Amino acid sequence: MSAEEDFKQVGAELADLGVRISSMMGRPALKDQEGKVFASLQRDGAMVFRLVRDTIEHTAALQLAGASLFDPSGQGRTVQDWVVVPHSSAEKWTDLAEAALSRPR
Repeated sequence: MSAEEDFKQVGAELADLGVRISSMMGRPALKDQEGKVFASLQRDGAMVFRLVRDTIEHTAALQLAGASLFDPSGQGRTVQDWVVVPHSSAEKWTDLAEAALSRPR
């Protein structure tokens, strides 16, 4: 499947939890019941998750091949609570999205 199809699949799997697919800065995003974004699909087909630093899920996500901290500006200013996970690890996306959804904001 394509990254977009995998992203939509994650959204469908979490729909029963009140998750909806929307957009953030022109990119597909997953929002919780309060309308807060907790995951988003990037232009390169990777997905970024708000996992909260120093949690088990954050550490595990960063250990996936090709994963990194999110740098929205592309200028080395990372956002510590957000982790980019490449499409090559799409089988982990639903679990990571569930973890991101469950973390307090």
